[in-house]
This record gives sequence, C-alpha cells and structure tokens, in this order.
Amino acid sequence: MNKSVFILPVIVVVIAAIMSSLFIVDEREKALVLRFGRVVQVQEDPGIGFRVPFIDQVVTYDDRIISIDMEAQEVIPNDDRRLIIDAFARYRISDVVQFRQATGAGGEQAKAVADRRLEDILRAQTREVLGSVSSGDILSTDRTALMLRIRNGASSAASSLGMTLIDVRLKRTDLPTENLAETFRRMVSEREREAEDERARGREAAQRIRALADRTVIELVSDAERLARIAEGEADAERNGIFASAYGQDAEFFQFYRSLEAYSKAIGDGNARLVLSPDHEFFNYLRNENGTSTDQ
Repeated sequence: MNKSVFILPVIVVVIAAIMSSLFIVDEREKALVLRFGRVVQVQEDPGIGFRVPFIDQVVTYDDRIISIDMEAQEVIPNDDRRLIIDAFARYRISDVVQFRQATGAGGEQAKAVADRRLEDILRAQTREVLGSVSSGDILSTDRTALMLRIRNGASSAASSLGMTLIDVRLKRTDLPTENLAETFRRMVSEREREAEDERARGREAAQRIRALADRTVIELVSDAERLARIAEGEADAERNGIFASAYGQDAEFFQFYRSLEAYSKAIGDGNARLVLSPDHEFFNYLRNENGTSTDQ
C-alpha cells in the first residue's frame, strides 16, 4: 500500500515529462527548438519532435507562401510625371534559422517584422526601377519586365532575411487626382500634334504627286508637240513636193491654185473688204471662163 502511494506520483511525473518532451510539427510549418534563446534543433519535416522538458522552447514558422500587400506609394518616372503605385509580393521562408535571427521572434510577431522589413526593401526597389523608365512604360498593360526587375533587385536583400521572394505584382498604377486634368490636356495636345504631323506629311506627299503629275503632263505635251511639228514638217515637205511636181507637170494649174490660195487668205472669214482696180492681176483667173490667166 505504501509502495503504491510513492510509485503512482512517480509514474505521473514520468508520463508528464515524456508528454512535455514531445511536440508535433504540422505540414504547413517549420519549427525551431531554442535553449536559452539559442537554436539547438531545426525541425523542417512534419511529424513528432523531441525537446528537453521545461528547458527547451519550440517556436513555429509558416512554411506556406505568404502574401504581403504594400501600401500605395508615389513614384516619379524619368519624364517627371508622378504616379501612384499599389503592389503586392509573395515570399516563402527558405532559411528558418536566418529568418529567426533577422526577426528575433516567432509566429505572427516574426511575420509582422518580416513583412515590414520586406516592404521597405520592395518600396526602395520599386522607386529605383520605376524611376528609370517613362510613365508610358509603367501605365502600359505589359509590365512583366518591370515586375521582374523589381523582384530580381530585391531578391538578394530578401535572402539575407532568410526569405525567397517568389513574385512581385503591380496591382494599380494611377495618376494623382490633381494631375488628371493636366495629363488629359497634355495627351490631347500630343494627339493633336501627331494629327497635324500626319496632315503635314499628307500635304507634302500630295504636293510631290502633283509636281510629278505636272512634270509628266509637260513632258507628254512637249513630246506631242514635237511629234506634231515633225508630222507638220513632213506634211509641208510632202505638200511642197506635190506642188513642185504639179508645177512641173502643169504650170498654168499651179498658178491658178496659188491664186485661189491668195484669194482665200485675202478674203479671210468673209468679213474683210478688198478694194482693187478692175484690171488688177488678182482677177486674171476670174475674167476667163476657162480659169486661165488673161495674160496669155
């Protein structure tokens, strides 16, 4: 009876000691065993772990991908147009010992410290990257290259905290409210300038086309006139040849034909008046009913 009185408390103490020396690590967690604040064991795999009861302390950390929403910040691109940037990032604890050293805490307190320090790193890197490009690049729909530059630039600093930076996203890029009117006016001016440039190029092209057309017309008319003069000269030459042949065959008829031409040129369109004496040689062929000269 007396033995059982002593054995039962001992058994209870032993069982309590064994139970307190065991701890369970969830598959979503990593754990550190601390002894007087110093890391003595790292438990990264899920399962049961052991510690020295009442001496060792178990601190757990989230092993999942953690998201951090950054506060909106103002950046100034290289064209001096202010923009409001809203972004978020995702990271994971890669080195739990280094993470512990960087934050000096565990659980939610460690996460709060890590989020604050990582946000400072990302804000500085965002200002550096976005300050080196134009506002048009930032406001465009394709910002993948910019987000990669921010992530890559902040990765080394995040690694020093025991974290792996997985992704950085720009959620919203807006103009400050007070700048909207000025920006709209500037965009209208730029579009009007572009439209005027297009119209000027159109007028220049039309002028070149008209000049080319005028030159083509002049060349065609000149060529036509040249061909007409050639044809006229050839016709005159042929006519003179015919006249010469006619004169050689019938000089009387040739003189009659030349007189008719002279009459036609003198009278013209019929409104001219010609005053001649009756015995003028102009009427030589008119006095003879045979159409021959009266001089013969």
